[in-house]
Amino acid sequence: MMLSPEEWEAVGLSIRVAVLAVGASLPFGIVVAHTLARQRNSLLFVVENIVQLPLVLPPVVTGLLLLILLGPEGAVGRWLDNALGIQVAFTAWGAALAAGILAFPLLVQTVRVAFEQIDPEWEEAAHVYGGGRWAAFRYVTLPLAARGIAAGIVLAFARAVGEFGATIVLAGNLPGKTRTIPLAIFTRINQIGGEPAALRLVAIAVLLSVMSLTAHAVLTRRLHQIRHSR
Repeated sequence: MMLSPEEWEAVGLSIRVAVLAVGASLPFGIVVAHTLARQRNSLLFVVENIVQLPLVLPPVVTGLLLLILLGPEGAVGRWLDNALGIQVAFTAWGAALAAGILAFPLLVQTVRVAFEQIDPEWEEAAHVYGGGRWAAFRYVTLPLAARGIAAGIVLAFARAVGEFGATIVLAGNLPGKTRTIPLAIFTRINQIGGEPAALRLVAIAVLLSVMSLTAHAVLTRRLHQIRHSR
């Protein structure tokens, strides 16, 4: 299967955007997931609902809200441009932000499950016997949750690669800049004679998704095996 240079460009951009989206959201995802797994209060119910909101909102709505906030006329977008010279809307950064927000709930959900499977007494013991909270988290919690975190990364990456609705609203459909695989497929199916190119990109999208889901399944299975062996 031979892809054209433009199609390879869309594939490469999709992967870069997904890596940036997951990499930037990972530290926040770990903190939120650990907080939700360990803390119990009414305020966290609100936090959890906010985190999960992108899963139930139409992606186009999420993209529109981001555009209103971060677009050239948005309050935050105008400030970023004037103060720091940073433009988010209609750039690859905007595509990564949209993909990251849509993938964030899956990342948090998966990592949270990994943290919930760790006995809190192990963290407490590490804290009591000479380690602070950060040391216990770094040397006990994170290593024990490593496979779950990896599974969350893989699942979020797959979601980010496939993001369409929020991306096209916030980042647009600019060739070589924001046209990821889903946007390239959308473009091709609206062109006369574009079906073969669309099908090639569909095949790449399916391949990436299958690889991601396979890796997620392997990591999740190993995580369950470790839990049942204790």
